[in-house]
Amino acid sequence: MAKRVTLTQAWDGNADCRNCLIRSSALFSGLTEQDFEQMHEPVEQVNMKPGQVLYKVGDTGHHLFTIRSGLIKLVQYLPDGTQRIVRLVRSADVLGLEILVGSQYEHEAVVLRASELCRYPKEAVTRLSQSNPVLHKDLMARWQKALTDADAWLTQLSTGSAKKRMANLLLRLLEDGTDECHLFSREDIGSILSITIETASRTISEFKRLGLMKEIRPNHFHLDIAGLNKIIEA
Repeated sequence: MAKRVTLTQAWDGNADCRNCLIRSSALFSGLTEQDFEQMHEPVEQVNMKPGQVLYKVGDTGHHLFTIRSGLIKLVQYLPDGTQRIVRLVRSADVLGLEILVGSQYEHEAVVLRASELCRYPKEAVTRLSQSNPVLHKDLMARWQKALTDADAWLTQLSTGSAKKRMANLLLRLLEDGTDECHLFSREDIGSILSITIETASRTISEFKRLGLMKEIRPNHFHLDIAGLNKIIEA
């Protein structure tokens, strides 16, 4: 479901954008009122359910997205048809940056947890970035963050023992300011960590037995952060 919001509404707060929890880190956070007045295309607020596909590999890209809340996986498919999750994106992350230098999305974006997003027209972002140094600098910073996340994904989640990979994943899934995290399917965990579903299940069971994870409701856990860091450092 999408709700259309003019950029004037986004600026003046009629769309509740002024009170948005991620406003300070959203894509247009550094723009002035004058910048907003130069734009006529609407921002769309999109709500998506788990399992829904935001876009697919090779789709022609017309929009960038800021995640207000939720969790989305970026998937690529191997020649044999199996999937590989190459990154997880969450609140304040921007999706679709690649269409600013090309025409197509490079991943399939699939919702893991119910998500709220803001959808921006590519043409508006391109036009503003060419004339506004604040937005241009912000886009460059987001490119760098995406590269840093990709490097961390390779070094922390694709190498080492299954226990270290799992510990790194759990800590990356921590909810801000808490010791809690949500998990998703064992199949997705295996795809992220390049381990079998059986190994993922066995490792989670062992972590529970050791007290590193305590389930407080289905797929929602308290984590022993110090204990998980010890496994990573061992």
